Amino acid sequence: MIMRFSWYFGWNIVVAASILTLLSSGLRMSMGVFFLPIANDLGFSRSVLSGVIAIGMLFSGIAMPIAGYLVGKYGTRFVLLLGTLIIIFSTIWSAVSRDYWNFLFSFGIALSFGTSFVGSVSFTPIVTKWFYKHRGLALFILSSGSMAGIAVMLPVFAFFIPVYGWQTTLVGFSVLFMIIAVPVALIIMKDQHTDIIDFNQANVQEPQSSIKLIEVLKTIPFWQLSFGLFTCGFSMNLLGTHGVPMLIDHGFNEMVSSNAIGMIGFVAIFSTLALGYLSDIVQRKNILVMVYLVRGIGFIALVLASNEWQLFTIAMLGGLVWAGALSTSGAITADIYGVKIVGLLSGLTYLGHQIGAMIGSWLGGWAYDNLHTHLVAFGIASLLLFIAAFSSYFLPKTHHN
Repeated sequence: MIMRFSWYFGWNIVVAASILTLLSSGLRMSMGVFFLPIANDLGFSRSVLSGVIAIGMLFSGIAMPIAGYLVGKYGTRFVLLLGTLIIIFSTIWSAVSRDYWNFLFSFGIALSFGTSFVGSVSFTPIVTKWFYKHRGLALFILSSGSMAGIAVMLPVFAFFIPVYGWQTTLVGFSVLFMIIAVPVALIIMKDQHTDIIDFNQANVQEPQSSIKLIEVLKTIPFWQLSFGLFTCGFSMNLLGTHGVPMLIDHGFNEMVSSNAIGMIGFVAIFSTLALGYLSDIVQRKNILVMVYLVRGIGFIALVLASNEWQLFTIAMLGGLVWAGALSTSGAITADIYGVKIVGLLSGLTYLGHQIGAMIGSWLGGWAYDNLHTHLVAFGIASLLLFIAAFSSYFLPKTHHN
């Protein structure tokens, strides 16, 4: 008897979505290498440019529930193509901008909408619909795109910006994104399918839920998850925007600083598979507790690092849990509330993520300009992460295995 291997089409969606997330999140999380070249070229202070990025983070958060709603109404393909169009338009506009207001609307607002439309919030619904038994693993692989974005795109941008300038690098990125995104949208992104959901569990039916949004907003777990993602956004974008400048200010050169931050994402690529496998076996809330706790320790340690071996050791340890918060929160959301409105709920919790991102991006620049230290902003990030770990411990248990 010949055994046939059946490749499940859902994995094509996961891989394609991960690649696109790598690119979009790679741009958002590489603001550190764009930061000083843009500030010097346009004559912006750190506070002013931090404000632009912070406003962008806010509008990125506003765009996420909009993206979730549009995915539910028109499908993933439509939102992906729309986001790609916005990215092309906004990067060209940013490249020719020379004044504050044009740069704010192009780079700060329009580009934030574009990257949000092609980020995890748009892909989480389609992945949760195609998977049940292996939902945790699938979402962790999706989130690995974000981590790979740091590892891959940050060093790439760090190489190209000094050679070609930040404007050409930015436009070149958008062209590459379009070349990849359009075929993926037309060929791979299928919201409707006739295959069995998750071929390894053909006899399991996805639990259905008819819960309404207003009812969800009255539940404590929704706000626990939202606070955790607020903290995640605060810390990740503080590091993404100010991590490289902070390390340069502490005496590390630009390439060492970029490689250290990139190391976090590089390690996270491999740790994602282990965490994803565990999240389908153990209680997912325990994964979330561990992620926030280790990150909280890592943020203080990163500021205190005084030599390269300390810096890269901290980066590698931090990378072990860097990919966990978004994917675990998305899986827990689907476990508790079902997949019917998971796109909208993910968008709303991601809004909390981006509000945190806005505050973290702004605070990093303001605190350094006014207090002349990075310890305040990074210390606040650690405190919030410890609180998020404590809060996540009290999330309800979910039955997903």
